[in-house]
Amino acid sequence: MLERLETIEVRYDKLNELLSDPEVINDNNKLREYSKEQSSLQETVAVYREYKEAKEGLDEAKLMLEDKLDPEMTAMVKEEISELEQKMEECTQQLKILLLPKDPNDDKNVIVEVRGAAGGDEAALFAGDLYKMYSRYAEMQGWKTEVIEASYTELGGYKEIIFMVNGNGAYSKLKYENGAHRVQRVPATESGGRIHTSTATVAILPEAEEVEVEIHEKDVRVDTFTSSGPGGQSVNTTQSAVRLTHIPTGTVVSCQDEKSQIKNKEKAMKVLRARVYDKIQQEKQKEYDENRKSAVGTGDRSERIRTYNFPQNRVTDHRIGLTLQKLDQILLGKLDEFIDALITEDQTSMMKAQTEA
Repeated sequence: MLERLETIEVRYDKLNELLSDPEVINDNNKLREYSKEQSSLQETVAVYREYKEAKEGLDEAKLMLEDKLDPEMTAMVKEEISELEQKMEECTQQLKILLLPKDPNDDKNVIVEVRGAAGGDEAALFAGDLYKMYSRYAEMQGWKTEVIEASYTELGGYKEIIFMVNGNGAYSKLKYENGAHRVQRVPATESGGRIHTSTATVAILPEAEEVEVEIHEKDVRVDTFTSSGPGGQSVNTTQSAVRLTHIPTGTVVSCQDEKSQIKNKEKAMKVLRARVYDKIQQEKQKEYDENRKSAVGTGDRSERIRTYNFPQNRVTDHRIGLTLQKLDQILLGKLDEFIDALITEDQTSMMKAQTEA
């Protein structure tokens, strides 16, 4: 591990030199590439340097003990040794996590797709609750959200809502939200007070760059139509809405949120590129999950991952068996306890897999 860390530190120093090189500064592609690599190594190098500093202090303190010291000084040195050993242990644990294989998509923006599933109008209303929950969480993280496409119901829910989340590390946290979310509550439309169970699905797609997914113009069929509002009400008499069909994969994306056909096409293309990229990633993920046997699934969208029980103000994540009596707070976007626990579980699983390999 230490040899690997030494190599990383050398590379980090070299990147600092390169980022001061006029030739690199004048080359936007190289500047972006080196800056991204440097940023990805920064935390690891900082913790490694803390480890080395603690190790150096520990070696010096142990040497001092070899000299004849008075009892008071001996006690002070022993206390310092204990603190430095603890510091080294903390750094070691941090470094083990920092050296785990990184998901190449972790730093990316995401496209979130929320759809009402089983439960009709109630499922669509729950999809709306999930959209608000993620919007509030994104706001707390300092991220920006932008609706790309929405299909409303007359009661104010969403058959489907697709939105963009722009922010550093968005995918690293939101990727664990992939799957089926179940709600248990008395619907507003239920006069008998009976609890119903409904579901909504969430798909988290990393934003794909053009260089990552090449979509040829000849492979995309473009259809235009007039946009409509909630309940099918027409809100635009011009052909501003756009439907893109990727012929090789059969992927279809519609967008009518903007009044401009050009803007709708741009947004639809972002989603199309992300879905095609996701299809490729899903195939890789199946093989990866089979090898890793992780307890935290991020690939299978049919997997029921969480239950929101309104009568008991309870939310349970079934993958890690974590239950919180804070449903009201969670729907306000306070998802950190779940997401932090899922990240920890994922990291623990990877460390265990490395040990067993």
